[in-house]
Amino acid sequence: MRALPDRLTSLAKSAIRRYPGKLPAYNLRLKALRAHRIPALKRFETQEAERAVRQWGRRPVASVATIIPTYKRPEQVVEAINSALAQTWEDQVVIVIDDGAGLPPLPDDDRVFAYSLSRNCGIAGIVRNVGIRASASRWVAFLDDDNTWTPDHLTYAMGAHAAGAELTYSAIERVRPDGTRKDVLSHPFDREVMKERGICDTNTIVAKRTPDTRFSRVPRRHGDFPLEDWELVFRLSESLRTEHLPKVTATYLVHDGSFFSDWDRAEAREAASLADAGPDLAAS
Repeated sequence: MRALPDRLTSLAKSAIRRYPGKLPAYNLRLKALRAHRIPALKRFETQEAERAVRQWGRRPVASVATIIPTYKRPEQVVEAINSALAQTWEDQVVIVIDDGAGLPPLPDDDRVFAYSLSRNCGIAGIVRNVGIRASASRWVAFLDDDNTWTPDHLTYAMGAHAAGAELTYSAIERVRPDGTRKDVLSHPFDREVMKERGICDTNTIVAKRTPDTRFSRVPRRHGDFPLEDWELVFRLSESLRTEHLPKVTATYLVHDGSFFSDWDRAEAREAASLADAGPDLAAS
């Protein structure tokens, strides 16, 4: 009696891996489960971006807008901001968006624009989108509040963009809280590989500003898979010339609150969940 359901599940899983692919299927599942929240989140994002522009009196503009989301990391966010300000590529504005917790004193630099959301939303994509929409630049770069860049990160990326790239991501070094190196992540760009696993990290992405250059508004909890950076690069790479830059230009701190460090466990959880829902998901 069990043979037919098992066979259907196996066929469904095989079909999903062929099209749309494992990670696109996981992403579709997350969107289907949480789509009902997106309209309200989009309204909140729009209102907050407009409030930020009113607070600043203008929409900050430079060749690059560096977006730094933050929440309850007063010392680390200052370190992240300083690494952005130390870039050899100086034509940038640094947009710091606080997710409703309040900000510490920030570096005194005319390129820094900070705004606190009216309430905590807890969705990294929304927080980053507020910064994207409140700024004006040809290019956008992203740096989280617990990570840092090497001084040549933007110069290295912009060199590739001057040669025709429209979206770049570089190699990233992951370090433990004691400062020792965990590993270096550096994967050439390949959309087929992206259907199976993540190959990029938010902190190294520099992208051309287009109407589609925004993060997913789908709420993603700690442990969900795939994450916002995968979704952004997979979606934008359909239309933007995407390149991997093999040089390490960012340091990623691995700790209990970091998302990247949980990818392997998250993938295992999602794989089990997808197997359970195989025939239904394939049908949808």
